[in-house]
Amino acid sequence: MFDLEERTARFGEDIIRFARELKRDPVNTPLISQVVRSGTSVGANYMEAGAAQSGKDFDHKIGICKKEARETMHWLRMLAVADESSRQECRTMWREAHELTMIFSAILKKRRSGVET
Repeated sequence: MFDLEERTARFGEDIIRFARELKRDPVNTPLISQVVRSGTSVGANYMEAGAAQSGKDFDHKIGICKKEARETMHWLRMLAVADESSRQECRTMWREAHELTMIFSAILKKRRSGVET
C-alpha cells in the first residue's frame, strides 16, 4: 500500500541523518539548517493536510508540501557543491524530493480536475 504519510516522514528522517553527518563550516552550516527546515517540513505539512478543515485548506497544505519539497531540492543542490563528499547522497535525496514534488503536483491536478484522491 502506498503510504505518503510514512514516505514523507522517512524523507524527513533521512534528511536529519544526512545533516548530522555533514561537516560544519561557515558555508555548510546555514545550508544544513535550511535543508533540515524544508526537508522536515514536507511531512509536517502533509500531516496538516490530513487534518484540513476544508478542500481549500487541504489544497493549500498540499501546495506547501510541494513548495517545501522543491525548496529542499534547491538546498540539496547547494550542499552538493559546498560539500563535494556529500554529492552522491545529495543526488539520491534530490531525486526523492523531486518525486515527492511530482506526487503533490499530481494530487493538486486531480483535485482541480474534480477527480477524488
